[in-house]
Amino acid sequence: MEDIFKNAENNERENMMIPFRAHESMLARMEIHNKRLWILIVILVCFLVGTNAGWLIYESQFEVTQTTIEAQQEGSEVNIVSAGDTHYGTESESNNTAQSP
Repeated sequence: MEDIFKNAENNERENMMIPFRAHESMLARMEIHNKRLWILIVILVCFLVGTNAGWLIYESQFEVTQTTIEAQQEGSEVNIVSAGDTHYGTESESNNTAQSP
């Protein structure tokens, strides 16, 4: 029984043996493939940096301005905005009634 397993192992080793030239050519192809992958990675990194620089240049064209508006209100109550609802004070109520025909 052990002889069968030994013969099977020897047959597998013989089948796995490949010529040295085939191995060298496979390594050469793999080196070329790896070189192409590295070139691709470098190109993609350059594109990434270029697109980021493009967006920064594009966004820097617009000026950000901040405006402060000061308003005065007659009356004692203050307009309060909370959760999207606006509660108007006494001034707004008097303006709405005055504008109605």
